[in-house]
Amino acid sequence: MAVALSVFAACKNTVKIANGSLETTENKAHMKTIHFKSEGLNLVGNLFYPPNYEEGKRYPTLVVSGSWTTVKEQMAGLYAERFAKEGFITLAFDFRNYGESEGVPRAWENPEMKIQDIKNAVAYLKTLPEVDATKIGAFGVCAGSMYTLMAASEDVNIKAVATTASWLHDAEAVKLFYGGDEGVESKIKMAQEAKKKYAETGEFTYIKAISTTDETAAMFGEFDYYLNPERGAIPQWKADQFAVATWEDWLTLDPFPSASKLKKPLLMIHSDGCVLPDYTKKYFDAVASTDKELVWVDTDLGSPMHQFSFYDQNEEVNLAVEKTSAFFHNL
Repeated sequence: MAVALSVFAACKNTVKIANGSLETTENKAHMKTIHFKSEGLNLVGNLFYPPNYEEGKRYPTLVVSGSWTTVKEQMAGLYAERFAKEGFITLAFDFRNYGESEGVPRAWENPEMKIQDIKNAVAYLKTLPEVDATKIGAFGVCAGSMYTLMAASEDVNIKAVATTASWLHDAEAVKLFYGGDEGVESKIKMAQEAKKKYAETGEFTYIKAISTTDETAAMFGEFDYYLNPERGAIPQWKADQFAVATWEDWLTLDPFPSASKLKKPLLMIHSDGCVLPDYTKKYFDAVASTDKELVWVDTDLGSPMHQFSFYDQNEEVNLAVEKTSAFFHNL
């Protein structure tokens, strides 16, 4: 698939762009496991360093967040490693309730907690002598974009923010994916019942995260990224675990009020083949910052199938890394 780009700057002009203790091995990002606290819980992350990292030098730094339900070894880790090769220190971590991090119920997609975890990750990065605290940025993929934008709108320590294939929804948008009014109301009720059961008995209620046969799964369908062991279906990710308590927190989230509070440099990368393209444009237009750029990628893939290409496919990842690295380096 040949990729062409359109760029929508803040002035709304449209132009066309062509395609475009650590080891010391060259051309390889180096990684170490780190731990930090978020609201009293231990979170585990992978901290990546540039190939030619020099002790005593301070580096621009990015905290990277992946899609909902995911762990640090999926798209967050892929992008973090790629950005490290571009000269950044980067952090991909497991949010509360996921992967190696603490928190129960497991696989509870709680937006409020995730937003706070991003802020706490930034606070941790500020303590590292190798991090330039004046140049900490945040990057998000899919739902991680939504949490990242909201965190950036509230945290002065996040100096700039970039997203790719952003998932941004409101009360109307969730109806398109979750069965209209009736489906959304039913899921919220199930979540409330699951929370009540947990409070009374300590027992968690789970469904599958993805399935091609079980319609009650959080993601029902042939979504190859989450089904393919060569892509996102890795051992660290739990395909059979999704906390039903999630539904209330996820379906009632509205990130759009945060746009008017976002007054720092912003880059967004999206396409008509990604999820809810009009919602990304809507958020971009509402952002208060005048230093903003929207990169629109031409694709033959229908929505939302191009979304998954930005998770791990070379052409889309290369494009996102190139544009985003230039954005952060030019701040």
